[in-house]
Amino acid sequence: MKLRNLVLAVGLIAVFGVGVKMTIARGLRNNNPGNIRHNPQNDWLGKTGVDDKGFVIFDKPENGIRAIARTLDSYARRGIDTVSEIISTWAPSVENNTSSYIAHAAKKLGRGAGDRVSRSDYAELIEVIIQHENGQQPYDRGTILRGIAAA
Repeated sequence: MKLRNLVLAVGLIAVFGVGVKMTIARGLRNNNPGNIRHNPQNDWLGKTGVDDKGFVIFDKPENGIRAIARTLDSYARRGIDTVSEIISTWAPSVENNTSSYIAHAAKKLGRGAGDRVSRSDYAELIEVIIQHENGQQPYDRGTILRGIAAA
C-alpha cells in the first residue's frame, strides 16, 4: 500500500505541479516571443521597458510579434532573405546553436536552408522563431497574423 501512495503522490506532483517551481520562458513573460534585445535606435510600439538581461518588454504579444515581423522586413531590405541568412542574423552563433536553429526552421518551413523566404512565409517562420526561442509556441494563428498585419 505504501508504494501505491508514493505513486499517487508523484502523479499529483506531475499533474498539479505540487512542490515544483513552474517558470514561463522569458520571451513569453515579456510579451517578446522573439527575444528581441533592447536597442536605443528602436522605439518599438508597445514597449513598456527592458528586463534585467536587456530584452524588450512589450505590453501585449501582438506587439512583440509585430517587432519580429518588422525585423524580418528590415532583413529583407538588406538582402537577408534565405532561411540560413535570416536565422544566422537572428541568432548568431556566438550565443546560439545556429546550425540547429537553421535545421529546425528549414524543416518546419519545408524548405532548404538556402531557400528564400518571403513575407507570405512570415506566419510560419515567426511560429518557428517563437517555438525555438521559448520552447513552445502558445499563440493561435490569429494572434500571429494580427502582429504581422500591424508591422
